[in-house]
This record gives sequence, C-alpha cells and structure tokens, in this order.
Amino acid sequence: QLVESGGGLVQAGGSLKLSCVASGFNHDDYDLGWFRQAPGKERERVACISRKDGTTRYSPSVKGRFTISADGAANTVYLQMSSLKPEDTAVYTCAATLEPVAVFEPDADDYDWWGRGTQVTVSS
Repeated sequence: QLVESGGGLVQAGGSLKLSCVASGFNHDDYDLGWFRQAPGKERERVACISRKDGTTRYSPSVKGRFTISADGAANTVYLQMSSLKPEDTAVYTCAATLEPVAVFEPDADDYDWWGRGTQVTVSS
C-alpha cells in the first residue's frame, strides 16, 4: 500500500513537500518513484530513487526544482517541490517498482504498486 500526503494549493514560485508511505510489501527490493497527471494530459514521470544506493533520476521538466529523497527506515519517499509553476498542477502519485533505479529509469509499466495520488494546484 502506498499513501501520499502533502498536496494542496500554492502560488507560483512557492514550495510543497509531498510524502508517500509504503507499507505491507512482501518484497524489500522495491524502489520508488513519483508520477503526475494533469487533466487532459498523459501521465508523466517526475522522479525516482533507488532505496539501495540513493540514485535519483528526474524528468527534465522538474530537474533543479524538485528533489526526491527517501527515509529507508520509515519506508517513506518525499518529493520536495520548489519554484512551482502553474504547469506543475497535476495529481501526483507515488509508485513502487522491483526494477533497479540504480541501473536504469523504469517506465510507468515497470511499476507494480500505485498510490491514489494527491492533488497539487499551482496558481499564477
């Protein structure tokens, strides 16, 4: 089970921090990622992280503005979002994959577990 929190309404230029707690997994070798989907648009990869060695990967659209991190002991992944833009408005969803982020960036199809998402709205 993946449960996100931290979404909300923020003005352009502001910041938000999303959290996602993973629980109930039978596997310990999962890595975590964040995706987003805006109305009328396809789901977009945002960032992912290896829980093994901390490797992170970012979409070009968020690199330098968003930071993904993980607290292994708490099985929690975070997405710190700064310098937010109206085009960042979307439902943000975390997901877990058994594919190794340390080796390559998994596609959405590589993720087997998904949260329900949290809405982020950035006003201009």
